[in-house]
Formats: sequence, C-alpha cells, structure tokens
Amino acid sequence: MATHSGGLTGTHEETGTGTGTATAIRPVAVRTRNLVRRFGDRKVLKELDLTVAPGEFTALLGRSGSGKSTLLRAVARLDHTVEGSGELTVPDRVSLSFQDSRLLPWLRVLDNVVLGLRGPKVRERGLTALAEVGLEGRGRSWPHELSGGEQQRAALARALVREPELLLADEPFGALDALTRIKMHGLLRELYERHRPAVLLVTHDVDEAVELADRVLVLEDGRISVDLTVDLPTPRSRRDPRFQEYRDTLLTALGVTQPQTRSKVKETHVPQA
Repeated sequence: MATHSGGLTGTHEETGTGTGTATAIRPVAVRTRNLVRRFGDRKVLKELDLTVAPGEFTALLGRSGSGKSTLLRAVARLDHTVEGSGELTVPDRVSLSFQDSRLLPWLRVLDNVVLGLRGPKVRERGLTALAEVGLEGRGRSWPHELSGGEQQRAALARALVREPELLLADEPFGALDALTRIKMHGLLRELYERHRPAVLLVTHDVDEAVELADRVLVLEDGRISVDLTVDLPTPRSRRDPRFQEYRDTLLTALGVTQPQTRSKVKETHVPQA
C-alpha cells in the first residue's frame, strides 16, 4: 500500500476496545483521513474522510466544482504539486480510465494495452484482455480504426490487464452516444463481477451511478454529504420503483427537485415483506 501527505503507516485498519481485547484487521482499498487539497486560497477538499473496501464499487456524484476530480487525482497519486494535508492510503496496483481513451495513435491496439507491462506472456495477457472486452482479433488495428466505443473497450482492457486492486474511472462513458453507453455499462459491470477490483467511478449521471454502483457518494463543498448503499440486484432496471427512489434521493441531494416523480414512486412502492 502507498501512503501520501502525512500518510498512514499501516496497510490495514485496526479496531479494538482496549488492552487484551482481540483486534480486528480490516483491509481497505482507499482510506483518507482529514484530507485537504487547496488551490491558492480556495480549499477544494475539506478534511475529507473516506474508506472504500476491497472489491467495493463506489460512484461519486457532485456538482461541478465540488471536488470530484480533485479527489480522484489525489487517490491516483497525480497531484504531487497540489498544496494539501491529511492522510491517504491506496493500493500499489491502481489503474485509471478516462473520458478520453488516451490510446497512443502511433501504437497498435495490443501494444497500447500492454504498454509498460513486464513479465512472462505479456502479449498473451493482452490478447486475453482484448477478448474479454469484445475486441478479439483487433490487436493489430490502429486506434483510429476503432469506433469511440471500441476505443473505450480497449482502454478498459488496458486498465484490467494490470490486475488492479483499485480502478479509478473519471466519466469514462461521457463522450459516448446513448446506445453505446448502455452497452458499456453492461460490460463494465460484467468485468467488475469477474475481476472484483475496488472501483471509484466519478460521474455526473445519477442513473449511471445507481445502475452500476453498490454505493453512491455525493460530494458537496469539499465533503461527503450523502453516503448511500444501493441494495438492488443486478442487472438493474430503471423501471424498478426502488431504482427510482434511489435516483430521486440523489437528485434531491444534488439540488434537483422532482415532486411529480417522487409522488409517482410512492404510489408504486412495493412494501417490504
């Protein structure tokens, strides 16, 4: 595990009630304590506390300027020049996926996927990853020969071939058309179920957050204002009344009110047995 900015000295969180009491050790994928990041006089993250468990799929919502990308960059260890303080623990194996696939145009698709990897059977691992995302046989293609959705598939293959403990995704489907986004949602969830990294997904799309994540956070004014567990089976249907309830809860937290929708949800709610 890597620690930063006055970081933690251990790789696990220990809890106990006193001397002689058994101590429970809980591994974490991400842990921040009193995390602060500031740009000049503006404090963007304000003593932020967050714990993400191994294998947990977490989505992060928030208005523009709330600090989502700043938090992601901190967790990705890409903000060494930013002023800040606090404690931050992340795994050693972290992969990133962005809105832009960021494939190098002068490398073929397979070479992009395995770029920087060392060890035995690297190319075989890359070909397996491409097959997993539906790009079998496209390893010799150039990036410009792929559609936007295919480029994002290649970017996912590049991220997952590294067997990350943590996958950071910054609006990876934001530039795709609606139909391709739906397909990519299903693919990401399928890959997550297969590989089980912890995932921290930044998105502006409330429906996307509820559809994909098992936990949704709302970041407001540099702090987490909502921490919501999404207790729905997968695959999820947006027509499910409970999906709509989660959606409306999050929209309200983001300052979007939909009184007619909330009323409709109450009328169709199925009571718990």
